Amino acid sequence: MATKPGKAEGRVRLRRAAVPGIAALATTGTLVFLTAQGALGVQFAISGMPFTVTASSLEGNGFQQYGGLDQTADGSPNLPDENGQKLVFVSAIRDATVHNLCQSINLVGTNLVIKAGAGNKPVHATNLVLDSDLLTGDEAVFNNINIGQDASKLTEVPGLEGPLGVFGQQADHVTITNVRQNNWGATAATFSLPNLSMSFSGDGC
Repeated sequence: MATKPGKAEGRVRLRRAAVPGIAALATTGTLVFLTAQGALGVQFAISGMPFTVTASSLEGNGFQQYGGLDQTADGSPNLPDENGQKLVFVSAIRDATVHNLCQSINLVGTNLVIKAGAGNKPVHATNLVLDSDLLTGDEAVFNNINIGQDASKLTEVPGLEGPLGVFGQQADHVTITNVRQNNWGATAATFSLPNLSMSFSGDGC
């Protein structure tokens, strides 16, 4: 693929580290700004119960990312020390393919575990949006990446832009291997889960 002017392919080691630049968002001033701008990624009140997602690989065409602030429903008992709010980075993928997906949530004493996309039938999603506070992997490869772009000017996922003046980044294509995420919310226009299984287990993903 030809490199666009001002863009470059990059490899980023993600083990035990978040996607570059996102850590700079974790300041009180940013929290206030994001609240004022209504910078929500998933566009619904979160439960305040995080869920884990792992995959052997995640590949996407059209990737963008920016900071956001999620909010629990009024009266929710969760996240009391954070006033019901959670600072997140919003990752959006226009067309995503996920191999060996595992999702689990701790329900106090047991885990609800969902698995799909094994073998030659991966999970497929369109306009996938994930609100996370942790993302790790063995390696990430971005094609034609812009880092530091204003979130209101992101174009890789049409109709989904961040707030004006917030740090953003986008790439034509992204591949991440051995992914692990701590998520607070997710949406997708379509979400296909071949070979789906759902069960309770003593162990999560």
